[in-house]
Amino acid sequence: MSTPGIEEVVKIGVLKLGNIGISPLLDLILDERADRGDIDIRVVGSGPKLTPEQTQEAAQKLIELRPKLVIVSSPNATLPGPARAREMLGAAKIPTISLTDAPGKKAAKEIEEKGQGYIILLGDPLIGARREFLDSVEMALFNSDAIRILAITGALRLIMREVDNAVQQIKQGKSPQLPKLVVDGKTVVNSGEFKNPYARARAIAAYEMTGKVAELNTQACFILKEPQEYIQMATAAHEMMRQAAVLAESAREMEKCGDTVYRQPHKRDGTLVSKRPLMEKPQ
Repeated sequence: MSTPGIEEVVKIGVLKLGNIGISPLLDLILDERADRGDIDIRVVGSGPKLTPEQTQEAAQKLIELRPKLVIVSSPNATLPGPARAREMLGAAKIPTISLTDAPGKKAAKEIEEKGQGYIILLGDPLIGARREFLDSVEMALFNSDAIRILAITGALRLIMREVDNAVQQIKQGKSPQLPKLVVDGKTVVNSGEFKNPYARARAIAAYEMTGKVAELNTQACFILKEPQEYIQMATAAHEMMRQAAVLAESAREMEKCGDTVYRQPHKRDGTLVSKRPLMEKPQ
């Protein structure tokens, strides 16, 4: 496949195994206006579950599409399902970047040994998955808060830049240098591009709060046994998540007031351009 004026179209595979906050937007952050001509994105998923059987089937479907680069998103990359998918992608010799949450830190060494990359988002927390508390509405609200925090603080842009870097190297005929990042609050705000120091501080606070959300939900889901205790703990974690989203939102509003919101759209050839003043064109 060729596109006039573009050297190569890079096929990117997005493998969604189960769900973390970042998962729904992985393909969209790379082609926000659906007009890039230098990449062709395909998405395959295992659905909500991520057993080895489901992940193997999804990984095989993606491998058959022959992508030049694969992004894998999953909770807890140490689980057998995501591990099996990485093994298959490694055997197929496809450059792979794993996106996962804090428990995935334990898989970092194994991922590196496979020659693959990873971005571990400490600010993409475990949900409070207790039947007495979590219904479809609560699930959607929690994930929408996660997306807002990851977007405003800089996590989405960090992922976008790392994938774009790999794509550019592939277009040049090079083996891509894959990221090996554990993303904490200090790291993430460097991609948030905040001008106002108070906005930057609020973004750090919001992102770091989500780490505590994960701790509380871990207790609620796996440690506490009495309903009166784990229901209350899951509720507390989700209330904290909501306030973290409000804090992140206030950081962006501060940047708006100074007309310093940073925007970085893609051009059709994949080049990133940027701007701050609302009424200026990106360059």
